[in-house]
Amino acid sequence: MALQYLKKATLTSSTDVADVSHTVKEILDAIEAGGDSVATEYAAKFDNYDGSIILSAEEIDAACALVPEKLKQDIQFAHANVKRFAEAQKTTLQDIEVEVVPGLIAGQKTIPCNTAGCYIPGGRYSHIASAIMTVTTAKVAGVHNIVACSPPRPGVGVAPAIVYAAHIAGADTILAMGGVQAIASMTFGLFSLPKADILVGPGNQFVAEAKRILFGRVGIDMFAGPTDSLILADKNADPLIAAVDLVSQAEHGYNSPVWLVTDDRALAEKVMELVPGLIADLPELNGKNAEAAWRDYAEVILCSDREEMAACSDDYAPEHLTVQAEDLDWWLDRLQCYGSLFLGEETTVSYGDKASGTNHVLPTSGAANYTGGLSVHKYMKIVTWQRATREGSKSIAEATARISRLEGMEGHARSADVRLAKYFPDETFELTVPEV
Repeated sequence: MALQYLKKATLTSSTDVADVSHTVKEILDAIEAGGDSVATEYAAKFDNYDGSIILSAEEIDAACALVPEKLKQDIQFAHANVKRFAEAQKTTLQDIEVEVVPGLIAGQKTIPCNTAGCYIPGGRYSHIASAIMTVTTAKVAGVHNIVACSPPRPGVGVAPAIVYAAHIAGADTILAMGGVQAIASMTFGLFSLPKADILVGPGNQFVAEAKRILFGRVGIDMFAGPTDSLILADKNADPLIAAVDLVSQAEHGYNSPVWLVTDDRALAEKVMELVPGLIADLPELNGKNAEAAWRDYAEVILCSDREEMAACSDDYAPEHLTVQAEDLDWWLDRLQCYGSLFLGEETTVSYGDKASGTNHVLPTSGAANYTGGLSVHKYMKIVTWQRATREGSKSIAEATARISRLEGMEGHARSADVRLAKYFPDETFELTVPEV
């Protein structure tokens, strides 16, 4: 049967995108031209902050001392899990070499970026987990210089828990700055920082637009939009758990889509019945975000069977994908497009967001169709090399000369010709072929 929308979104993430590009470009241009002083002026204007921009060792120690011991233990636990998973990921990417033809060896080598800039949101919420996710993976990848930045709060500075998380995760420098000015400072190498090779981490629409504009001059993890989540649930799912999980992701922001896809009408109707009460029970700001997200962006979709559910999910390519259904191995094997997958009610997106080990910097707005999330691999360049004996280069040179001439690239052909003439002076070669 055709998909039935028991609840249809009235807005999409693209509907709400503000035209911030002009503003962001003006700020970037001003900071690039004016350097440290202009960046500091923007920090005072937007962050309402006039303290230290680069935190000293003493300031880091003082901030860490303010973090309660139990919270330190939780941060250490999450860091250990993320580090363990990142280390396992790194082992999947290895240097290799292969003899392509006798006498010619080609290889792959992995080289970490020199400098990474890790953006850690700190506005409405202190994104402690983002410090762990971004800095830890850069450290495991072997990045030489890791700069972490986070918006300071007036009279407080960077949230102490963020400072602690970034510090134990391995940040070499902590920058008390947020927004476009932070992205610009890391990209342009202000405040005596090394210029970033890659920028990673979530942020608001201004941060995301700054990364988009600078992409090419600097690498980025991905183009990011509002966070989104989809739950696949069958008749065996617990409607309360499904409803709570939807609400937990809707609280991210007023424009954070959440979707329920099911083949059981009774489950769908029960979840829709439960959600408003769960939202009303949240703290005020969280509740406002979740209420707007549920009202304007959420969808509940009824399918005929699990194959149609899976196809629907792949079409949405959600950032977070939860399966609360029987036969989890079938879903793991069938599903193709998602940022991170959570199988069974015993796990949840919140685990991945905070402490279970997989990274929470993930593709949004359908980008899971073509990319995965942040990992050690994002910080590493996969480069190639080759070497050959003279005999090994012989067949390569012949093919190169002929292909080059068919393409009209005579200079390329001659770089092969000259080697054949030097290495094999007593031989003749047919280095052209009729045009096709």
